[in-house]
Amino acid sequence: MHFVSFHYKRFSRCRCCAGVLAMLFVALSQSDATAQPLSYRSYHLEQRSTVIRQPADFRSAPLPPSAPPPTVAKPGPDRFTPQRISLDDAIRIALENDRVVRVLAGETAVNSGKTIYDVAIANTVIDQRTARFNPFLTVNNNWDRLELPTAFPDPGDPTNTLIGGFRTDQHRLDVGVSKINPLGGQFDAGVNTVSQRFQPGVFPLNPQNTSSASIAYTQPLLQGFGRPANLAPVVLARIDTERSYFQLKDAVQTQVRSVIEAYWSLIAARIDVWATEQQVAQAKFAHQFAQQRFKVGIRNGSDQAQARTSLANFQANLINARNAVLQREAVLRNLLGLPPWDEVQLTPTTEPASERFEPDWLQIVELAAQQRPDLIELKLILEADEQQLIIANNTARPRLDAVALYRWNGLEGETPAGMRVSSGPGQFTDYTLGVNFSMPLGLRRERSQLRQRELILARDQANLQQGLHAASHELATTLRSLERAYEQYLAYREARAAAAENLKIQEGIFRGEFDATFSYLNVLLAITDWGNAVRNEATALTQYNTLLAELERQTGTILESHGVWFYEERYGSIGPLGRLARPVQYPARNGPLPNAERYPSGERPAEDFFQMTPPVRLPELRREELPPPAPQR
Repeated sequence: MHFVSFHYKRFSRCRCCAGVLAMLFVALSQSDATAQPLSYRSYHLEQRSTVIRQPADFRSAPLPPSAPPPTVAKPGPDRFTPQRISLDDAIRIALENDRVVRVLAGETAVNSGKTIYDVAIANTVIDQRTARFNPFLTVNNNWDRLELPTAFPDPGDPTNTLIGGFRTDQHRLDVGVSKINPLGGQFDAGVNTVSQRFQPGVFPLNPQNTSSASIAYTQPLLQGFGRPANLAPVVLARIDTERSYFQLKDAVQTQVRSVIEAYWSLIAARIDVWATEQQVAQAKFAHQFAQQRFKVGIRNGSDQAQARTSLANFQANLINARNAVLQREAVLRNLLGLPPWDEVQLTPTTEPASERFEPDWLQIVELAAQQRPDLIELKLILEADEQQLIIANNTARPRLDAVALYRWNGLEGETPAGMRVSSGPGQFTDYTLGVNFSMPLGLRRERSQLRQRELILARDQANLQQGLHAASHELATTLRSLERAYEQYLAYREARAAAAENLKIQEGIFRGEFDATFSYLNVLLAITDWGNAVRNEATALTQYNTLLAELERQTGTILESHGVWFYEERYGSIGPLGRLARPVQYPARNGPLPNAERYPSGERPAEDFFQMTPPVRLPELRREELPPPAPQR
């Protein structure tokens, strides 16, 4: 308010100024107590309070609908129906719901930070950079009235001063076109006309029209000269678009690999549930058998207590296994873009591959160096550094411009006698030729920027070499893990067969079918070993299949090997007609098309591949099947 009061006092003698400033004072002094939307409070000169809206004032964005998810306590078997899904179908569903790319992070799925819109957004920058070379049209059409008061002595009374003035009505029209070429030169062509009428008084020409037409060209000779320096921003925009594309491809590759890992993990979890259920059944039978033997006095209570403890532990493990199935199915649903629960249970039907893969080391290294998106991005960064170096080198040059201008001038008007007079065509011309030079003495800032770009280029070259070095080690680690997983699968498959045979023997000894020294700890160890062997076999084989996908991701070929290809989705951009033209189409208007089948799909659940048959047939436990009581000594 002090600012307004100061000016109001200073110009208070001018009635028109005082009135305008008084209105401004009233407008600025209105109270802020009235409630206004947040967007209308931006006119204040100072923000002296914190304005926070209530959560209900924000735009409504409800969560996607979903049924209550099942839990181990409330599985709801009557609320869902199994839905068979192959690995190919899982990948297709994930890509269909792929506006935002989701990847696996630990035991959950998270946003990768990439969307299908990123490449299209980066692609718009190319037009923004090339717009510099588009012709630029300027049209200024103005009607002016100039009437300024002037004080002059009174001819009749030298001691008096009169106030008068001249009035000029004029029309100004300026039309110009300018164009910058890739060499950095700028061409300008323009026409200027001014029509003026003067009053009061007698003038040589009234009205009078002045006009001119000019062409000019300015060509940089040092700084700003040449196609590389002028097209470098366009090349950088194209490189950024390619980087965005390969970043999206890298994220989609990680997503496909995450879907594969989550798919095999779900199968391993379902096998874990089955193995734990068999352990519970074996432990329950052993507990009942020990309880009956204790009742008839064959054994003491230690076997019963141990059997009861092991049964409780197996039942607790079964709860964890069933919860793991629910969690891994939820992770797979998250990756596929499905709701947490829709009363449909996903049942995998693609069986894991059990054949040994024999990789060609030289071939996969060559593929990784050529196809990996992260290595391609490092190469694009080097190309961008080279363009930035061109820009910095251009900026470090002095400014030396050659200029040329040629202009035709004309004048016409009406004399006091009413005659029209005008200058002849080309009668009055002027031109300008020259060379303009300017530069900061020392060019310290420009040369430091050039040195910085040279160092950045050297740094990114080292990063590329390190990326290639790290990629080779990642491939070597994956190959070792691949061989380890397959060898473990073979070993655990043999261990499962041995554990099943041992379990049969220990169960027979426990029930008295074999003449041997009995110990329930042997039965418990046999049950535990068999369950661990089943889990380890399934885990090793599913890890082996996951590592196959990881090897494809590290070579940059996982999308092509699964029949996934990117295509440029055409879209219409807003043009001169604005929104009156046809509707604008943006990416994601067209969904993905079906791809070729990569994985065989059967009619049975995928876990049936692991021969899910009980290791021991448990008979009905009846009292007459128990051995007679031992004689008393």
